[in-house]
Amino acid sequence: MADIIMAGFGGQGVLTAGKILIDVAAREGKNVSWTSSYGAEMRGGTASCSVVISDEEIGSPYPTKLDILLAMNEPSYDKFIGSMRDGGLVIVNTSLVAKSGYPDNVRVYGVDATDMANAAGNGRAANLVMLGAMIKASGLLDVDRFGAGLDAYFDAKGKNTPKNAECYRLGATSLREL
Repeated sequence: MADIIMAGFGGQGVLTAGKILIDVAAREGKNVSWTSSYGAEMRGGTASCSVVISDEEIGSPYPTKLDILLAMNEPSYDKFIGSMRDGGLVIVNTSLVAKSGYPDNVRVYGVDATDMANAAGNGRAANLVMLGAMIKASGLLDVDRFGAGLDAYFDAKGKNTPKNAECYRLGATSLREL
């Protein structure tokens, strides 16, 4: 089982990233849950979603301790880092998180998600870069199968472009341990 929080500013696509994650995980036969929280401002306000992925039945969609934190910005990192389980995994968007000296009880990986998405010509896809980094670092799902599931998710919405897959692959191949 994995208890996950994805968090960032409204408009960074954290809620969409969570929906993509549960869609692909469900297609892989996992039990999933997704709940969201966002400020009244939407774009620019804070946004987060809680995702639980499990092979077993899910008891609660509201984790008290996190296995994985995906932090798109520094306020989100600050808000949720204290909820991590020992040995948990933290993925930070180092384009917007300027921390140093991370806690010793978690594994921390960084990826310049915002900068990479912008350089790839798909500035709104920093969330996909972060998903690629998270899937690679966690081993939660197979990287290639997740990539195929990502394509299927966007195909079903009629919004698939090669740049989505490119941003996902950038995240999966560019993360670094901090």
